[in-house]
Amino acid sequence: MSGRSALPGLVTGILSLLTGLIAVAFEQPIFAGVAGLLGLAAGVAGVRLAQQLDEQSAIQRLVEDELRAVRAESQEIEERLRSELDTVAFGEIDGSGGPADALTDVSTGLFSESFFNVAIESRIAAARRHLRPVAVVLLEVVEGLPDTDPFEADAELVAEAVRVTLREADTACRLRNGYFALLLEDTPENGAIWTVERIRRQILTTRSGFTLWAGVACYPAHAFGVNEIMDAAETALECAREWRQDRIEVAVAAID
Repeated sequence: MSGRSALPGLVTGILSLLTGLIAVAFEQPIFAGVAGLLGLAAGVAGVRLAQQLDEQSAIQRLVEDELRAVRAESQEIEERLRSELDTVAFGEIDGSGGPADALTDVSTGLFSESFFNVAIESRIAAARRHLRPVAVVLLEVVEGLPDTDPFEADAELVAEAVRVTLREADTACRLRNGYFALLLEDTPENGAIWTVERIRRQILTTRSGFTLWAGVACYPAHAFGVNEIMDAAETALECAREWRQDRIEVAVAAID
């Protein structure tokens, strides 16, 4: 890259030298003037090249500093989360040791909300370090529509469809409000939509009459922080719930 940037100045300098030699050989003042102008142009090109190289070096240093800061932050978060995960496993996340603090949801066997709150931070930190996308999906599955008011679908049936569909690297949780929360590794927006659609089809293989609503938010496409990603996914789910039929809504990227 620097070699290509230096080429115009080098060519101009060579032309200046040749023009100067012609001026000396033929005693033509005009060629001497042209040689001077070409020399000036070569000098300007050299100064510009030096400035560009300095700017590139400064940008590279800034990027390296930012990467070091991100790595340090990610390592700090992961160390804290390992400790919290150990706490969750013993049902002591808030000191109560009650059923709500268990590692898994009792009714479905999926991971619990306490686990999800820890896992999402860990996944986002890892995604930031490895420069990979992560999708967060909030699911609600109901029955009764469109003829009657909706009511919550069989949680075990939905959980089984989720287990069959997700990959080993993905994480499925059941939240206390009845929603299902998915963490999809290395998955952008389109991949998350297709995963939700596969879950919907898997549910329909058991019996009909279900309506699935989903809100999708991805790191880094829609947000960078855990709270912002969760807010985006919840907003998308609320938009999906306005429909009285199956609906997948994708978050809109936040505008600073």
